[in-house]
Amino acid sequence: MTVKSIKRAYQVIRTTLHYGLDDLIPSKVTPWYFKLLRGCLFWLRNKHKDKVGGERLKLAMQELGPVYIKFGQMLSTRRDLLSDEWAEELAMLQDRVPPFDSAIARASIEQELNAPIETYFDDFEDTPLASASISQVHTATLKSNGAKVVLKVLRPDVEQKVHADIQLMSQAANFLESLLGANNRLRPAEVVEDYRTTIEGELNLKLEALNAIKLRNNFLDSNALYIPFMYEELCFTRLIVMERIDGVPVSDKAALEAQGTNLKLLAERGVELFFTQVFRDNFFHADMHPGNIFVSREHPNDPFYIGLDCGIMGTLTDEDKRYLAENFLAFFNRDYRRIAQLYIESGWVSADTDISAFEQAVKVVCEPMFNKPLDEISFGHVLLELFRTARRFDMVVQPQLVLLEKTLLYIEGLGRQLYPQLDLWQTAKPFLEDWMAEQVGPKAMAGKIKQQLPYWADQLPELPELIYDNLKMGRNLAKTHNKLLDRYLKHQQKAHKSNYLLITSAILVICGTILLNQDATLWASYGSIGTGLILWVLGWRSRPKNRKF
Repeated sequence: MTVKSIKRAYQVIRTTLHYGLDDLIPSKVTPWYFKLLRGCLFWLRNKHKDKVGGERLKLAMQELGPVYIKFGQMLSTRRDLLSDEWAEELAMLQDRVPPFDSAIARASIEQELNAPIETYFDDFEDTPLASASISQVHTATLKSNGAKVVLKVLRPDVEQKVHADIQLMSQAANFLESLLGANNRLRPAEVVEDYRTTIEGELNLKLEALNAIKLRNNFLDSNALYIPFMYEELCFTRLIVMERIDGVPVSDKAALEAQGTNLKLLAERGVELFFTQVFRDNFFHADMHPGNIFVSREHPNDPFYIGLDCGIMGTLTDEDKRYLAENFLAFFNRDYRRIAQLYIESGWVSADTDISAFEQAVKVVCEPMFNKPLDEISFGHVLLELFRTARRFDMVVQPQLVLLEKTLLYIEGLGRQLYPQLDLWQTAKPFLEDWMAEQVGPKAMAGKIKQQLPYWADQLPELPELIYDNLKMGRNLAKTHNKLLDRYLKHQQKAHKSNYLLITSAILVICGTILLNQDATLWASYGSIGTGLILWVLGWRSRPKNRKF
């Protein structure tokens, strides 16, 4: 360990003890050496005993800085692990940090461009437009065409800082896992590993640019979503350049109302966008918090969203998509048996699960929701409660499903903030039913045949040769089969003959013995025994030898 990492470890321990996070570990699983360490650091005491656990965790992460703030934000979405109270506290964490020196930003940009800023841009603004834990944004004008753009550049040395903090988190998570046991509900090591994957993706701005290009192409003809244009030739690992947009933050409802935005249509389009990204494209924006979503200022009666920051994207397997769609439909049909079957069929829970017990647990969770009006039922909370229930049956929630749940909760929250009477079921049901119809039945079969036609056409010239080879192989197999069958029949015939002689000999020997005991003539007795013995010898000698067929 370097001096710097030792200092950081001490800072984390000090903050943990100052906020009394060690008190949250059950005393019965706390080892003696941990208690000894806490005694040695006697001057680091809990200074926030008046606050509840979730608030103390939030404040500690806020003090530890950007990486821990983002970790807390991610953790707030894991409502399958945390109570609602803890999740809501962590959701209040704000990713706001002071900007770094514009001279350093200039140097970083020029290093990526391998040229002075003035080579490509005019009117570069030294004062950043926004500053976050991972990156900073500056505005400029593109010299080639006069387009207004923004430049997003990573903070200096952010990669090293993130990796160092992740390593400390991982060590702490493994320690906590050893205390709580491998079957504990929190699974800290798994959570940290998911976070590592997410944040390392955010450190690669080139990946974010490629994600944005793909998402933009998916919605080029859409009247519901606009993704800013990426100048791909000016995008690198630590720098991306994109079109500058002008929109109203989706959280500013007053400004949206002031410009006459059709909020009902906007809310419904948000739900449709989510299901379109998930089920049509299998590529969804998984970080749709209010800071990343704007609404157009153009034609407010027919509004569309503007999406930013495509660093975190989600995908599902075809099986996951089908099981999710069926889950939602089964829920609204109150078919709890089908929900339980779907979780087992999908492999989300073990095939050994008691399906009746699981069905009953699902019913206990879902049935009370139907006491609410349909426009108050939350898809996100349905999915969340089903995941929580499945945890009791040893479900290991996959990262892509967590991203989906988080995104759905964001979309629902935004939709109902814009238009409280939003009926998600009325908006989503036709989409899900149409999608399911496309996956099964004649239309789906025709689609699969159409998809396979290019492959079949490519293989068609080889078809005659393949048929000939298979027929030839079939003839050879038939000849071999006939030879083996003949040998087997001869073997069986010989076996029957030897068995007949052996049985007959046994009968004659028994009869001769009986006659002898009944004082019959010696000739008759010995004759029967002798003939039996002769037949027995013949049968034994003619028995078939062991052979392999």
